[in-house]
Parts: sequence; C-alpha cells; structure tokens
Amino acid sequence: MSDKVKIAVDAMGGENSPNKIIEGIKISLKQSKDNFFYLYGNKEHIEKELTKNSIKKDYYEIIHTEDIISDDESPLAAAKRGNNSSMWKAIESQKENKTDIALSAGNTGALLVISRLLLKTINGIDKPALAGLWPNNFSMNVVLDLGANVECNEKNLLDFTSMGSALFKSLFKSEKPKVALLNIGLEENKGNDILKKTFSILKKNNPSNFDFQGYIEGNHIMDGNVDVIVTDGFTGNIALKTAEGTANFIIKNLKKSLNIFSIIFSYIQLKNFKKKLDPRKYNGAIFLGLQSPVVKSHGGTDAIGFAHSITMCNKIVRGDLIKKIKSHLITVDG
Repeated sequence: MSDKVKIAVDAMGGENSPNKIIEGIKISLKQSKDNFFYLYGNKEHIEKELTKNSIKKDYYEIIHTEDIISDDESPLAAAKRGNNSSMWKAIESQKENKTDIALSAGNTGALLVISRLLLKTINGIDKPALAGLWPNNFSMNVVLDLGANVECNEKNLLDFTSMGSALFKSLFKSEKPKVALLNIGLEENKGNDILKKTFSILKKNNPSNFDFQGYIEGNHIMDGNVDVIVTDGFTGNIALKTAEGTANFIIKNLKKSLNIFSIIFSYIQLKNFKKKLDPRKYNGAIFLGLQSPVVKSHGGTDAIGFAHSITMCNKIVRGDLIKKIKSHLITVDG
C-alpha cells in the first residue's frame, strides 16, 4: 500500500452518495490498482456499498464521521461547524500527511473555504484557482480560473499561467505547454488594463516553463492550438456554463431532428460525437495554489464520472503537481 497513491475521499459529498462514490471506486479499480482510498463518512452506509460492490479491504480504510456538509449550506457556516464532517476530515488528512490528495463531490464553496483554511496557499501565491479540463479538436485544454476568484489582478493571472502550465505538464507529460489569455480580441490593445498588464509582463519575461501565445478569443477555445487558457473566475465560470449549455442544446436537438433511419446509418459517427462531448470524461476540477492538491468532482455526476476524477487524482500525484507549481512561479518587479 505504501507505494500507492493515497486518496482521501469525502464519501458523503454530492448527489447519490456514498452509492456513486463506491461504484466509481469499483470502476477505477478495474482500470488500475494504483490507488488506496481513505473513505470519510458514515461507516455503516459506506460498508454496505463496499460489500455490495465486492471491493477488497486491501484498497480502502473507513474513517467514520458524524456530519455531512449539505450542498445548500453556506461556505462560512460549513467551515464554522464542519470540523467533524466527511469533507473537513478528508482535507485535514492531507495536513496531517496521511494522504496525497483529497477528492470530494460536495459543496464547492465549502470545499474551497475549508481547503484554504486547512492547507494554506503555496508561498508566493495570493489566490488559489479552480482549473478544469475542456475538450478541443485534438485532446484537452486546461482552463482557469473557473469561479474561485471573481476579481483578479495581474499578479493573480500570472500565478494562474504558472499553475495551469504545471497542471498540464502533470496530466499530459508536455514539455512546454502553450498558454494564452482569454480576451475579446487578439490585438495587444484589446481588453481591460489588467489583461494588458499581464500580457506585457509575460511578453517581456518570456517564461521558460511554457510558451506564451498571447490572447485567445472565446470562439477558439476548442481549436486545440493552445493547451492552457487563463482568465478571471467571473469570465471563466460564464464561459464554462455557456459551453456546457451549448453542448447539451446540440445533443438534445440533434436527437430530435434525426429519424430512425438516419440514426441507424450514422450510428458510429453519432456515438463518437456523443462520447467526445460526454461531460463525465472531463469531470474533476482542481484547486490549484494550495500546499496540497484538492479535486472537486461534479456533484451531479454518476459513478463513471467519479471514476474519471479518481484517474485525475492519480495523474496529479504521479505528475508531482505541487513541486511543478513551485518551480514554475513567475517573479517580476511589476
């Protein structure tokens, strides 16, 4: 067990938990035996699901907790009373060096507040960011921030470029990711003052850890010409929700417009199209900038989606993300 990736799992967070959590672990174990799971939550409920899914005791340990942080609970209220919750205990295990990474499908705001409270930020980073994977024509992009910070200054955006490139390297073994700033145009004079200052600093310093590509517009995010796309949390969250809504709209209306014959003749193409847009493949957002990594699984995902987030956890730890972030940080005089 000592050489396995030790994942602290909030087994009670998100819809249909711990059912989907344990089913996701079962799916994950069929793909890889490289993880050991510390399961935080109601022991009786967790054991019932483990037995039902025939998961061997070689791969888990249960730590009983009494409380559950609900999805509608405010982050501050959860942080004040949640020190015996499954979420709190899972994150606290990293602080105690018991685990390598924490994973939760629970309340996003509470997870961010508790993670920042217990784990602190890496020296030199002012604000952690929420990063996620985004499909493109060739593979996937890393996009951040997706909602952790509504307002950002140029120092924050510089940190995001460093953290995003480090994450991309950890997940995809890239030597020099291509990084761009999300903007309303490609010209240097476009955008607000913060974007223009960030652009100027990156162009002047020419970072060695990634290849700065300048600006990218929203309609080119999925082209696949860059690997890491950086923006503030307000813009990033709107872009994410817009993309998710558009994908759902296309899939639903495509089904309505096809008759039985066209479905039969186009079955393989439609199956591949649906697979490419399947949100479960991109499940798992990462809080970057903390002393230890924390992954947020979508609360409404199913067992397959949760299994994908487990795979992401393994790649993050094996890719030595925290060490890469520390080595990538950009220091400028302003």
